[in-house]
Amino acid sequence: MFTGIVEGAGLVKKIESYPTHTRLQVQSPFSLKGTKLGDSIAVNGCCLTATKIQGKTFSADISPETLRCTSLGKLKAGERVNLERPMRLSDRLDGHIVQGHVDGVGALVKKKFVAAKPDAYWLLEVRVPKHLRRYMVDKGSVTVDGISLTVNQVKKDQVSLCIIPHTQERTCLVEKALGAPLNIEADILLKYLDKLFKSRASLR
Repeated sequence: MFTGIVEGAGLVKKIESYPTHTRLQVQSPFSLKGTKLGDSIAVNGCCLTATKIQGKTFSADISPETLRCTSLGKLKAGERVNLERPMRLSDRLDGHIVQGHVDGVGALVKKKFVAAKPDAYWLLEVRVPKHLRRYMVDKGSVTVDGISLTVNQVKKDQVSLCIIPHTQERTCLVEKALGAPLNIEADILLKYLDKLFKSRASLR
């Protein structure tokens, strides 16, 4: 489990392709002390398992299914990625409950820098896959590339998101070019409620 509070943006050092999987090597901007082999690390919102750790660099294997369902297959060496280690039971839940299981890939369709005082911010519009639009709610939560964000407004097939200065500094979302693919995870609570209501409706 994660919170969507990204710890920092890491650097993709190497990508290796094998017949059965892809191996990703990432340099973290923070210490990995306390992280051990087999631990989970969210990379752009996708829960991966650390298979090798050396200093601040870790490796993780990506399965074909993960490549199919996320944007990780489009990563290149030299790109930055959002990183978060799993929450502890004793931690505060600062963002929202994030599983690290990407539901679909959206796209960045618009970004605007708003020079407001005292702190300027970025306003982004992200296109959401059709099967996930039912979970987009004004002022609700959504995870975009691993970042817990509040939906400002739902606009047909898009959502608008505000990226505050702290989030700008800690993540690499505003660096993305228009059209860039973005991993989206819907709020798990809404998904459970949706399934519950569907099950009850089918019994009537």
